[in-house]
Amino acid sequence: MAVLHPQVPAWGAAAPAPPSGARLGRVVRVDRGLLTVVTAEGPARLPPDQRLRDGAAPAVGDWVAVVGERVAEVLPRRTALTRTVAGRTSAAQVLAANLDLVLVVDTLVEHARVRRVERFLAMAWGSGAVPLVVLTKADACADVEAAVAQVAEDAVGVDVLAVSAHTGAGLADLRARLAPGTTCAVVGPSGVGKSTLLNALAGHEAATTTEVRGDGRGRHTTTAAQLHVLPGGALLVDTPGLRELELADDEGLAAAFADVTDLLTGCRFRDCAHAGEPGCALGAAVDDGRLDPARYRAWRKLQAEAERTGLRRAERRRARGRAQRSR
Repeated sequence: MAVLHPQVPAWGAAAPAPPSGARLGRVVRVDRGLLTVVTAEGPARLPPDQRLRDGAAPAVGDWVAVVGERVAEVLPRRTALTRTVAGRTSAAQVLAANLDLVLVVDTLVEHARVRRVERFLAMAWGSGAVPLVVLTKADACADVEAAVAQVAEDAVGVDVLAVSAHTGAGLADLRARLAPGTTCAVVGPSGVGKSTLLNALAGHEAATTTEVRGDGRGRHTTTAAQLHVLPGGALLVDTPGLRELELADDEGLAAAFADVTDLLTGCRFRDCAHAGEPGCALGAAVDDGRLDPARYRAWRKLQAEAERTGLRRAERRRARGRAQRSR
């Protein structure tokens, strides 16, 4: 495990002050009910306070207050990368906290999956951090420039880099984005090369990697998020591959689909549902070629998904309220 030290540029730059009588720590791994926390004295595996287990659980990247041999409090987060947990629940799961940059990773093998990148970009924008699209395995792509242009067309306001961990192409440009003292996270599906990218940036095998399965689907090589220190002083969180990604809310959609939301002001009616109503600016943009129909459908799908999640979450809150009142 990479060890943080007070001399790492990021250690004190953005750190909040801990409560009186507590030591400041940062969570670098969460697994098996224990937190790997680094303080000025070094790393230690500590249990969280019981109320943290029952409520807002600490995540990798969190600044925490350590009292004795336990984590007593999670300090306020600047940013949080969040998704809805897999299954029929609406519970939100924080994958990483206090990020400056989110690397949305996909692969250039075969073709870039633009709709998938859009979904991850919405999650990244919703975190409060700055997204950056990184397309891996550029050495396996016949026309890198065209593939980057295709993704960049829909990655509004986001830079897109193509890299190859095998040849080293593009890695210097990526390293230049990882400034000393910044905390970054890599997110994306299994098998797109997130752990391989981390190893290339770290200069050693910081994460285990395996070959992609014969059917082309990725294997889960990273089973728990972990924060690593890169040679240049940046901190990078490697997250598990996500087979399912349901957005926790719609906070990142406006930024991820800025070209779509900019058109909304042109609708004739303020309550336009953008589903064929007369005077709908989105329908007109699709008809005259200004808006890609596939991108329009993707926006509607994610909007509906976020709305369903919000309704389920509201119902859970009401159910908890009813249960508390009946006690």
